[in-house]
Amino acid sequence: MSSFRIYNNNSKPSEEEKEAIVNFLYTHLEEFGDEKEAILKCLNFAVKDSDTDLGGFVLVLKEATETLGITIINKTGMEDYIPENILVYIAVHNNARGNGVGKLLMQKAIETAEGDIALHVEPNNPAKFLYEKLGFENKYLEMRLKK
Repeated sequence: MSSFRIYNNNSKPSEEEKEAIVNFLYTHLEEFGDEKEAILKCLNFAVKDSDTDLGGFVLVLKEATETLGITIINKTGMEDYIPENILVYIAVHNNARGNGVGKLLMQKAIETAEGDIALHVEPNNPAKFLYEKLGFENKYLEMRLKK
């Protein structure tokens, strides 16, 4: 039987749990991921272990002791014109893909988040179809200026 663990400002992960979360995301995000330092920075933001008042939450889905999937949602501090939350990372263990784990994670994230959720997905990411099935729309073309 699978169960969720939610980490946030009121239920912070230990340093050991943080390392496990970062390593899981780094491994299972594959080509869609970031460096471990960036993942840790996002995790620290979500549980308010950084210089922020915003926070967010981390969902870990486990079956017994095996981690099946993890997502990190950060609050944006905005509403109405920008969604209140951004889904920064979501990964499913490569051995558990195609079994509804991503859908379970997304449904729990939608239920847990207060307000709207934005996410970025690359056009070739197979998860794009799941997001669309759950009601996410592609309203804008994102453009970035890196300095």
